[in-house]
Amino acid sequence: MRGQTHCLEVWGDFACFTRPEMKVERFSYPVITPSAARGIFDAIYFKRSYGFYWQIERVEVLAFPKYVALRRNEVKDKAPSERTLWAWMERREEPEPLWADGDRDSLGTDQKGRTQRQTMALQDVRYQIHAHIRLRHETHDIRELDEQFARRARTGKCFYQPYFGCREFPAYFEPVDETSPRKPAIGLDLDLGWMLYDVFDLNLANDSFGKPSISVFHARMSRGVIEIPPYNSSEVRKNEEAGHA
Repeated sequence: MRGQTHCLEVWGDFACFTRPEMKVERFSYPVITPSAARGIFDAIYFKRSYGFYWQIERVEVLAFPKYVALRRNEVKDKAPSERTLWAWMERREEPEPLWADGDRDSLGTDQKGRTQRQTMALQDVRYQIHAHIRLRHETHDIRELDEQFARRARTGKCFYQPYFGCREFPAYFEPVDETSPRKPAIGLDLDLGWMLYDVFDLNLANDSFGKPSISVFHARMSRGVIEIPPYNSSEVRKNEEAGHA
């Protein structure tokens, strides 16, 4: 069961929608990916117990893609899982430091500390994103969910700051409705090839222990508009390992 279509205009100074084939350096797709767009809607309204996900329908690109080269210090070590963090908070396990500096001589390993990486990011991005709520099970009133999202979006509320690919690249948003002036998409046709669709299996229930499940689709931009196929469409190629949204 699906809800009504909502539209957000989103913009920011920088963005990085990293191509998964880049193993070391970050190189952004020229436009936002469906998974990054879903993350913006999740930041505004999402409840784990409600069993729904945001289905992105369309992305309208309002500013021409413009790349910028950045160098950033990144921590080599991985952030702990939510399960580990709760164990630390409840004092069931001893907390371990996440080293932001140090070398092999001081830490005994070169897997910790920080390293400087090149990032090919986007600058001055702006999109209009259309999406709707897709219920996995008809256990909630879809109209109530739509109203809650619309109310939060109108008042600028979010559970955390939306971002464009990396948390240090904040995304700003405002809802677009029938009374809002329409902004034209850029006049650009582009075959983007195979693009990352999502990193989780959207058909499975939300929880904290899902494994990655990569999906891709052939993205095409026509006059600045990218039509996003439904997750369960044959146009979306999925791997065999399932994860959770």
